[in-house]
Amino acid sequence: MPRTPSQTAQTVAPSRASTIVAVLALSGIVVSLMQTLIIPLIPQLPTLLGASPSDATWAITATLLAGAVATPVMGRLGDMYGKRRMLLLSLVLLVAGSAVAALSDTLTPLVVGRALQGLAAGVIPLGISIMRDELPAERLGSATALMSASLGVGGALGLPAAALLAERADWHMLFWTAAGFGAVATVLVLTLVPESAVRTGGRFDVVGAAGLSTGLLCLLLAISKGAGWGWGSAQTLGLFGVSVVVLLLWGWWELRTREPLVDLRTTVRRQVLFTNLASAVFGFAMFAMSLVLPQVLQLPKATGYGLGQSMLAVGLVLAPSGLVMMVTAPLSARISKAKGPKVTLMLGAIVVAAGYGLSIALMSAVWHLVLVSAVIGAGIGLAYGAMPALVMAAVPVSETAAANSFNTLMRSMGTSISSAVAGVVLAQMTTTVGAATFPSANGFRTVMAIGAGAALVAFVFAAFLPRRRPAPAPVAPHPLAPTPATAPSAGS
Repeated sequence: MPRTPSQTAQTVAPSRASTIVAVLALSGIVVSLMQTLIIPLIPQLPTLLGASPSDATWAITATLLAGAVATPVMGRLGDMYGKRRMLLLSLVLLVAGSAVAALSDTLTPLVVGRALQGLAAGVIPLGISIMRDELPAERLGSATALMSASLGVGGALGLPAAALLAERADWHMLFWTAAGFGAVATVLVLTLVPESAVRTGGRFDVVGAAGLSTGLLCLLLAISKGAGWGWGSAQTLGLFGVSVVVLLLWGWWELRTREPLVDLRTTVRRQVLFTNLASAVFGFAMFAMSLVLPQVLQLPKATGYGLGQSMLAVGLVLAPSGLVMMVTAPLSARISKAKGPKVTLMLGAIVVAAGYGLSIALMSAVWHLVLVSAVIGAGIGLAYGAMPALVMAAVPVSETAAANSFNTLMRSMGTSISSAVAGVVLAQMTTTVGAATFPSANGFRTVMAIGAGAALVAFVFAAFLPRRRPAPAPVAPHPLAPTPATAPSAGS
C-alpha cells in the first residue's frame, strides 16, 4: 500500500534524512554550475568555434530557453509519474549535454549540448518537492532552504573553478568536469534517494505544455536578443507580440482543461501569487550583481574605476557570496519557524537592498566588492530559503513539484529581464578611454541602484503576504490509498 507523505517522513531515520538532503543539495549545486560554467569562455567563443560574436551567444541563450521550457514540464511530470524519476532524467540529460559539448569543436553541437544541460533546470524544484514528501516536519524548513539556496551557491562557487580550468587546461575539460559531477550526482540519487509515493496520475496536458513553451520561447528570445536585433526591430516586436497572444490563449486553455499543466487557480491564491511576484523581482535583483561586479573587476585601471583583475580573481571575489548563502540557509529556516517565512522574505529583501546601497559607495577596491557580494549573498540566502516554505504552505501535496517549478521559472524570468535592462543601461551610459569605449562608473552605479530598487519592490510584494501561515492545503487522496472506511486500524 502506498504511504502518505507524513507516514513516509516518520519512518526516515535522522541519518537517512541527512543523506537525502546532502544528495539533493549536491544535485542542485551541480545543476546551477551550468549557469557560470561558460562565463570564462565567452570572450573566446567566436575564435574557438569559428563563429561570429552574435552567433556565439546562442551557447548561452540555448541553455536559458531550454531551462524555461523544462522547469514547468518536469515539475508537472514529477507530480504525475514520480519526482525522483524526473530528477534522474534531468541529471542524465545534463550528463549527455555536457558530453556533447565536450566533444564539440563547432557552434552547432555546442549549442545542442548547452540546450541539453538547460533541460536539467528542474532539478532544484523537484528536489524541494522530494524533501516535502520524505522528510519529517522538523527537518523540512532547513532542508528546503538549503536546496533553494543551492541555485546561488553553485553559480558563485562554480565561477572560480571554471576560470581556473579555463586558464590552465583545454576548454573541453570544463564540460568533461561537468559531465563527471553530473554522473556522480546521478549515481547518488539512484542509490540513496527514495521515490515518493505521492503521485497525481492523470493525463499530461500536451496542449498546455506546447502553449507555455512557445510563449516562453518567444518572450525570452526577444528579451535575450533584443539588444542585438534592436528593441524596435520587426523581429523583436514580433516575438513580443506572439508571446503575448500565445500566453493569453494558454491561460484560457489552462482554466478550461480538467488536468492543466499549471493550475492557474492555485497560482492566483494570495500567498502563491505574491510569493511568485517577489521571486521574479528577486531574480531581477540577484542578477544585477552578477552583471556589474565582474565587469568592474576586469576593466582596465586606466578607466579610473576598473580594477584590472583576471577572471580567476573575479571568481574568487564572488565565491564568498555562495558560501554566505549556504550559511544563511539554516538561519533562514530558523527565522521562518519563529516568525514565519513572510518575515524572512522581507528581511532578505532589506539585506539585498542594503548590499546594493553599499555598492554605490564602495566600488573602488577588491575588498569593497567582496563585502558587497557577501551582503547581497546573505540576503539572497534568507529570501530563497523562505520562498519554498511560502509556496508549499499554500498548495496541495499533489501539486508540490509543479508549484515549486513555476516559482523557479518566475525567478528565471526575473534574471532574464535583469540582463536585458542592465544591457540597455550600460550600452547608453559609456565612457571612452583612448580608442576603446566602456560602460561608465555611473552606468554601473545606476544598475546597482536599480537592483536595490528591485529588492525593495520584492519587500513590498512580501508585505502583502498573509500575516500568519495558513493551515496546509488539504492533501489529495492517492488513487490507490485506502478510504477511511477500509483503512487498517492502528492495531492491525
